[in-house]
Amino acid sequence: MPRIPDINDNELWIADTTLQERYGEKKDIQVVDTEVRVYSSDRELTECPALYWEDQGCTFVVVKAGEKRYRAQFFYRNHEQYGTGTDEYDDLAQCLVSVLQTQADHDRKLKDSVES
Repeated sequence: MPRIPDINDNELWIADTTLQERYGEKKDIQVVDTEVRVYSSDRELTECPALYWEDQGCTFVVVKAGEKRYRAQFFYRNHEQYGTGTDEYDDLAQCLVSVLQTQADHDRKLKDSVES
């Protein structure tokens, strides 16, 4: 089972700065552990560090699946999980911006459909 490096101070700074720019305030970013299939062919799950935060009923998770390998998703409830359409990023800032933009677009579409 591969050993995934912990989230380092630079990655935490990138996340903190990106979220502060997006929300205009500091968010409580938690470093958590999660289990994922690092490769689609894996039969077993690997423990990976992840960044976790919440905003207005939406939960975000960015998983570090290896050195410079990030995956992102957001969800409202367990049965409402969404990704960005990109399986994996090699740049954390790009991953964060992508998941934030995807969620904002999703939220906007939901509001538009309710107003129609």
